[in-house]
Formats: sequence, structure tokens, C-alpha cells
Amino acid sequence: MGTRFARDQSGSYLIITAITMPALVGLVGLGTDYGLWAYTHQNMQSATDSAALSAATAYTVSYTNSVTVQANAVTSAYGFINGQNNVTVTVNRPPQSGNYTSQQGAVEVIVQQPQTPIFSALFHSQSFNIRARSVALGSGDGKGCVLALDSVASGAAAGQGSTTVNLTNCSLYDNSNNSSGLTVGGSARISALSINVVGGISGQAGITTTQGIYTGMSPAVDPYANVANPTPTGTVVNNCCSHGTATLDPGIYSNGMKLVSGANITLNPGVYYLEGDLDMSGGATLSGTGVTLVFTSNGSSYASATINGGASLNLTAPTTGATAGIVIFGDRNMPQGTSFKFNGGSSQNFTGAIYVPKGSVTYAGGANSSTGCTQLVADTITFTGNSNFAINCAGTGTKPLGQSVVSLVE
Repeated sequence: MGTRFARDQSGSYLIITAITMPALVGLVGLGTDYGLWAYTHQNMQSATDSAALSAATAYTVSYTNSVTVQANAVTSAYGFINGQNNVTVTVNRPPQSGNYTSQQGAVEVIVQQPQTPIFSALFHSQSFNIRARSVALGSGDGKGCVLALDSVASGAAAGQGSTTVNLTNCSLYDNSNNSSGLTVGGSARISALSINVVGGISGQAGITTTQGIYTGMSPAVDPYANVANPTPTGTVVNNCCSHGTATLDPGIYSNGMKLVSGANITLNPGVYYLEGDLDMSGGATLSGTGVTLVFTSNGSSYASATINGGASLNLTAPTTGATAGIVIFGDRNMPQGTSFKFNGGSSQNFTGAIYVPKGSVTYAGGANSSTGCTQLVADTITFTGNSNFAINCAGTGTKPLGQSVVSLVE
């Protein structure tokens, strides 16, 4: 009888089950808790991603300082309200850690919340934090009036001598990745809404802005890159307007336009293809509304421009058509570094875009007015005299320069 009892195993599974049950329940609880924590973290990461993007967008559009308010509004929509349920939302501009601590336009959002085990409390009773972090950065403000396209040049955009450059409520963009991509030498001064450079700056002390100086930026997009390169069409004009008063029609000016002192030339609306240089002496006058001057080739060389001090120039771009918003267009096939000298001073006024993507532009001009509309896009740009820009361009046909693009970077 005793031997049979000792060998009886018919109820052993109940004992084994009883012994292992806590472990089984703990494992199931741990799996359940882990699933809840993973879901919470995923939702929290979505909240920080959206909040960082929204706050950085608000800053690049209006330079608002209320990025914290913007970010908190977004995280609240995901159920993470700062100060409630032990949630902490931290917003930093610029970030306090990572690779973008020197970028004023970068916004860092961190959300964290302690989690207490529920189903797995038997094995792990202490709470711990779930944390998510995101950083977003905007690459432009859409309010550019000057863009140097060269990607490697030192001084792709530059101020020299005693020049004063006023970019009224508009920004300068420089796509050079050179450590001195933007140079401000001597007693030159540049004031702008913002300065945005892919590389670095030499002479930063000569720059003042209302919305910041940014280096290490992504290259700005050429706003006119998709405009077709114009093909010369129209009546051929072999000799043009060295002196006297005249009104001209659109066409192909095979020897360009050469205006001496006293010349007073008016251009009728349309596109003027210059296969020779535009040369204006001091005392010459050139004016026209709805006009684009296209600098192109005569088959052996490409046209350029020289506007000397004291010349009076007042040209306004067409508002419709293939060259809408463009008052000067440099053929994209011309050699890089082709010289363009727009040095007419305060009596030199362009309404629209000066677009010479292969040109090396020296510039001094523009009336001291905040009501104008002038963009300058060239390979390299050097300011050699006092210059004034503004972009009150509604209805002119110009395209936004430095369009804001906000992206997650961390």
C-alpha cells in the first residue's frame, strides 16, 4: 500500500502548475505591459515629430518666439499635456543637445512620462521613464532677394570697400560651401532680414540682421531653374542707339546696345535679345515697362553688361509670359564667370529679377526705398557700392526665393 502511494503521480501536474503559475502570469503580464509601453512610445515619438515640425515651420514663416506654445499645442493633441499625468514637454530653440545646437532655426522637442508596471508588477514594481525626442530645421524663409549660386567659391557673395547694402525685409542666400562663402571686407556693411550660408562667413561683424545669421544651411533652390532658356526671335537690329532720343521695339540686337551720355532710350514692352553687350555711360538713360533683356550669343561670344555710375536705368519686367518676373536674363550656356557690372548707383532701378546664373555680377545701385521689388540671382555677387533691395513683389510675376523647407534632422 505504501509503495503504491509513493509511486502515484496522478496529481503532480497540479503541483507543477501551482509552482509555475506565478511565472506564467508574470510573463503574460510583462508581455502585456511591454505592448502598452511600445504603443505609448510610438505615439510619443509621433507627437515629438509633429510638434518639432510645426514649431520649426512657425518660426521660419514668421520668426515667432512662441515655438513652445506651438509645440505644446501639438503634443496635447496626441494626449501628452505638459504638467498633466506626470508628462513633461521640453521645447528648446536651438536644441540643447545633438548636432544642431548652433542653429537658431532648429527646434528640439522632448516628451517624457513615467510608466508604472501593471500586469508585471510581481517582478518589476519600480516606475521608469518613456522618452521621445525630435529636432526639426527649416532651410529658408521664402523672403530672399539675393542668391549666389556658386557652390565652392570663396566670397560667392561679398561686400567690398565702404559699401552699405540694405536688404529691406528680405534675406541673402549663399550656396557656397566654402568656409568664407560670404565675405564682408573693409568697412562694408550688410543689413538684412536674415543671412543664410551653406558654408561659413568672413567678416561677420559687418552684418546686422533682424532674424538671424545662419551657416551650415542646405543650398537654396534656384527659383527660375525651370524657366526655359530663351531662343532669339524677332526682327534683327544691327546698330542701336548710341546717342539721341529713340523708342525701340523688341527684337534681336546683334551688336547689343551702346548708350553714351545724353542718349535717352525707351523700350516698348517685349523681349530684347542682346547678342552684343549693353554698355551705358554716365548720363545715358534707358527705361521700359514689361521688358526682359536676354543676354545671349552671336555665335562666337556671349553678351554682357556694363552700367556705369551716373547712368539712369529704370526697367520693369513683364508680369505674364515666358519671362514673367524676369527683367534681366543671362543665357545659361554662357561661360561661368561672365562679367556683369550694374554700377549705376541710386538712379539704377530694376523691378523684377536679375537672373544671370552663370554671371559674375558686381552691383551698386537701387533707390533707397522699401517699396521696390528687386531680386538678384547670379553665380557670384560682389557689392561694390551702396545698394538697396526690397521685395514688395505682389503682382510682378517674380518667384519666391529661399522657399522654406522644414524637415526632421534628428
